[in-house]
Amino acid sequence: MAAAATCSTGTRSTGSVVVAASRNSVTSFQRRGPRASGTDSGCSRLVSIAGTRPSVRNGQLLVSTGLPALDQLLGGGLAVGTVLLIEEDKYNIYSPLLFKYFLAEGIVTGHTLLVASAKEDPADILQELPAPLLDDNCKKECDEDIYNHKTESNIKMKIAWRYQLLPKMEARPVSSSRFGHYYDVSKRIPQELIEASKWHGFFLPEKISSTLNLEPCSLSHSYIKLLQFIQNIIYEEGFDGSNPQKKQKNILRIGIQNLGSPLWGDDICWTENCDSNHSLTKFLYMLRGLLRSSLSACIITVPTHLIQNKAIIARVTNLSDTVVGLESFIGSEKETNPLYKDYHGLIHIRQIPQLNNLIYDVSDVKDLAFKLKRKLFTIESKMMLPDCSAGIWICLLSFGTLLNQWQVFLWGIFGVANSNLAAS
Repeated sequence: MAAAATCSTGTRSTGSVVVAASRNSVTSFQRRGPRASGTDSGCSRLVSIAGTRPSVRNGQLLVSTGLPALDQLLGGGLAVGTVLLIEEDKYNIYSPLLFKYFLAEGIVTGHTLLVASAKEDPADILQELPAPLLDDNCKKECDEDIYNHKTESNIKMKIAWRYQLLPKMEARPVSSSRFGHYYDVSKRIPQELIEASKWHGFFLPEKISSTLNLEPCSLSHSYIKLLQFIQNIIYEEGFDGSNPQKKQKNILRIGIQNLGSPLWGDDICWTENCDSNHSLTKFLYMLRGLLRSSLSACIITVPTHLIQNKAIIARVTNLSDTVVGLESFIGSEKETNPLYKDYHGLIHIRQIPQLNNLIYDVSDVKDLAFKLKRKLFTIESKMMLPDCSAGIWICLLSFGTLLNQWQVFLWGIFGVANSNLAAS
């Protein structure tokens, strides 16, 4: 993992830095004393990087995904040195939004970007990023969305009391913290911000020739080129933990679009034979090795719905740290289901990493839905309605069965009584 602390004297690895910090009893709750003149002889202070914050669980350095509701679901944000895998929706409508939120957050916070794609030119992707909302505008837009949502919900039937206790991912900011911003999807990011930012683009058609012949079992040439490109940026610009940056420290945000698709020269989407399809898994394995020792975070979108072999999907999931799946209602039976009419799809939190452990965590919140409003992309946990309706029907059926049994019993009693009277 990338270091969450740094030493003012000399170069140390991540583990030694953490140990040194614990020995000096430096915590985030320690009161700061007067700043001494000159350099501090003591070692170890938490790294102060714009757009980051330490995790309240283990002190790991976190960055925002650009969507505060998603940060909340992931335990506060995306950990530096990890990979966030986005399982694309069927028609690839909503997954590009999460991808652009991540990049837009990097531009607003001053992070360095690395955008890789085999479909679109990275320069064109940056031009389509959503515009950040200022504090006043954000409050105004969020208030309008919340008011409209409450107006619609007042006309509907109230849900059972146990479903009212479910957590709600509201769009309105709860504090003035600068960790995480809100964006207007109806507007584009100002050109001045893009020109002032530092970014690197990897457009596959410009980096590779289509006349190369490679063995099917080897790592594809496109993945090799991309790994070399990422490695050079990490080492040359000082994002590597073994070669600290001499100037102000920064975060490298890596975004890779449509990884594993045929555009990358990968054939896992149209064959079920996984014996010779190890390019994607090898790439993810090597990429995680680069991220673990660098101040960088990566988001990858993968069209898992096109992959025929489920074993490959399982391997890709295991080689990713955080996995989020998007399920769109477009073209499905849920699109016409009145229970889902207020939402555009479901979001599935497949796994959340338990940092510094060999296992992953699973989110406690399962039933999540997303909705693309006029300007905001929101996530809400209100998808227990189908189960609620099913429970109500089960109770009604059970009550009807009980009534039928009592009716048969009473008719039996009255029948016996009538027969006795007739006999007398």
